[in-house]
Amino acid sequence: MHTTDICVIGAGPVGLFSVFEAGLLKMRCHLMDALPQVGGQLSEIYPQKPIYDIPGYPEVKAQQLVDNLMQQIAPFQPSFTLGERVAQIQGNAADGFTVTTGDGTAVSCKVIVIAGGLGCFEPRKPVIERLEDFEGKGVSYIVKDPELFRDKEIILAGGGDSALDWTILLSGIAAKVTLVHRGDTFRGAPDSAEKVFRLAKDGKIGLVLKSNISRIEGNGHLKNVHITDDKNGVSILNADHLIPLFGLSPKLGPIADWGLQIEKSAIAVQTTDYATNIPGIYAIGDINTYPGKLKLILCGFHEAAMMAQSAFRYVYPDQRLSFKYTTVNGIHSF
Repeated sequence: MHTTDICVIGAGPVGLFSVFEAGLLKMRCHLMDALPQVGGQLSEIYPQKPIYDIPGYPEVKAQQLVDNLMQQIAPFQPSFTLGERVAQIQGNAADGFTVTTGDGTAVSCKVIVIAGGLGCFEPRKPVIERLEDFEGKGVSYIVKDPELFRDKEIILAGGGDSALDWTILLSGIAAKVTLVHRGDTFRGAPDSAEKVFRLAKDGKIGLVLKSNISRIEGNGHLKNVHITDDKNGVSILNADHLIPLFGLSPKLGPIADWGLQIEKSAIAVQTTDYATNIPGIYAIGDINTYPGKLKLILCGFHEAAMMAQSAFRYVYPDQRLSFKYTTVNGIHSF
């Protein structure tokens, strides 16, 4: 069994930054995540998308932010269990906790910090005959690496920000990009929608509106996509890849069964230190809720700092916490 001071459930940006804040107070962290890599939805869903509201970064790509956070926490030598979903927590603040994954990995800790984002994400899949048969064989629901689509024929489906953004980005990489949308207006940002209409007008992408994908075909890999509309019937387009982008559905999963106070599919916390209703367990980032909550990474960073100050009393109950600025005290690695 691995032993640490704080077990952080969720290795997204907020979970990673909590390691830094804990490390400043000489508390060691072990991070656990169901995904096989750190970064949470930044690395899994939109690694190449720019983020504009991180202080000090006029623009930073999601994966670059994750990479920077990993560099920032390196002095505090966090350990990781990745690719395993936490299934159970046992114990209490007085005796310590044990966190166990579905694969049997166990971590002993004094404090638990849940930084699980919106929970586990599952893509919303359109109803298309044989869709599952081609998952991983031409059908994907996220774009991990745009270079995988270089010089390929791509069909995207959807009308939100992700569909618009990836259509714009892939138009400069893929051999051919077609966006299929069931309406004639988009839910995504007006500026992105305007860019997509302009690309279509200039002949740089195909844009098929008021239509749905009704069938896909292939022989071991995706080859054709059938598109149906009310006026012209069915048209068939060649495609190497189909990317349906209809959003993700967050699931709390086992967290809902841990005795925590749940409100609107999130964990209720105190705003003084982001503690849950169970002593010794905190929730930070998008997984928590409180009056005025903003689901922003920068808000999660603040919550991580406040959490660490509070968690200190569980890790070092006999010590007095002395607040110090990094500009004065510097960074002292483990």
